[in-house]
Amino acid sequence: MAQTIRRGGKTVRKVAAASGTKRKVHAARRQTGSVLDQIMQWIPFSEETLHRILMVIILGGAAVLMWVVASMAGVPQLAEAQMAQIAGKSGFEVKRVEVRGVNRMNELKIYEKVLGQRDQAMSRLDIAALRDQLLQLSWVKDARVSRQLPDTLVVDVVERSPHAVLRRDNKLTLIDETGHPLEAVNPAKAKGLLVLSGNGAEARVPDLVHLLDAAPAIRPQVTEAEWVGNRRWNLTFKTRQVVALPEGETEAASALLTFARMDGVDRLLGGRVASFDMRNPDRIYMRVPGRADEVAAAARAEATAKANAAAAKTEAARSAVASAAPAKVAIAKTAQD
Repeated sequence: MAQTIRRGGKTVRKVAAASGTKRKVHAARRQTGSVLDQIMQWIPFSEETLHRILMVIILGGAAVLMWVVASMAGVPQLAEAQMAQIAGKSGFEVKRVEVRGVNRMNELKIYEKVLGQRDQAMSRLDIAALRDQLLQLSWVKDARVSRQLPDTLVVDVVERSPHAVLRRDNKLTLIDETGHPLEAVNPAKAKGLLVLSGNGAEARVPDLVHLLDAAPAIRPQVTEAEWVGNRRWNLTFKTRQVVALPEGETEAASALLTFARMDGVDRLLGGRVASFDMRNPDRIYMRVPGRADEVAAAARAEATAKANAAAAKTEAARSAVASAAPAKVAIAKTAQD
């Protein structure tokens, strides 16, 4: 009987290798399965809940991707424009502007900022950007912009209050209590306000307010304040008299309080003294206009009086000598006779 021999079949070595590979695959599957089982035991969700979470994540990612593609294509902008057009046709469009809280500033400056929003749909109105534009105005301390449907835009303004006048380069500028500049003014409009001068004086307004509060009785008399050398104040009163204060907030407040007490007792303001130098804590130097001339005139008068007295004495002596000479001659003639 004939026997067919097949060549190219699996050898013993190949069979053994294949068996080893299968064992490794089964071992890896068993290990992977055990690891997944352990992970599933740690997660506080069931397998069904986990599948739902994964599905939500996938759908959310797909929605985000679709939104990005739509945004790149300009679809949201077109939809917004269409909605704005529909709102405008329905009457929800800015037709009126109402401004509240304006007393000192020029109201037209606010309308210049706001009127550019007219004939715009309420849905497209950028309230935050409009408020930022209003805050750039020098007089506006705070502002609130609101919609009053269907067609009114309401602007509530909180104005800054003028506190003093800054004098620089012969120009006057209104400033508030923080030193913020408001507008340039003429001397007539600045009448009655405290006038500040000196480099950096506007940044020291809160310190000056605190200083003047130390002597409330004398504060109404102060008309000007000069910030000298970026370190101290010179105060000018209604009487045009000047007091030079020392450096340091505590030292200056103490000196001003001392001056107020002295004025209450001796009436320094309105007197002959033109300036009071209180930079030395131990003493006060006072300058009286014309005092030096008076002292010099008194010295000259005293010297003249002394000279006249000496001349009078000399003249008296000469007269006595002159009157005594004839008597001596007469006595001599008598003696000869």
